[in-house]
Amino acid sequence: MRRYLLNILIGLDQLGNAILGGDPDETISSRCAKAAYGSGFWRLGQILEAIDPGHLARTVERDEGKDQVL
Repeated sequence: MRRYLLNILIGLDQLGNAILGGDPDETISSRCAKAAYGSGFWRLGQILEAIDPGHLARTVERDEGKDQVL
């Protein structure tokens, strides 16, 4: 049951990223990790890091993002 709920949350995360113009197969956390500096996603990444130190390093997907629109 726990894995099922985690899969649903990851799917919602990817949906949110796609709605915001990102790659539909990438999570918002991964997009934040790649943003580095200068975008709103960088600021969101800082918030995620404050809540969960090391979160961005654990969630970055270097092989995703090629289908990002914005």
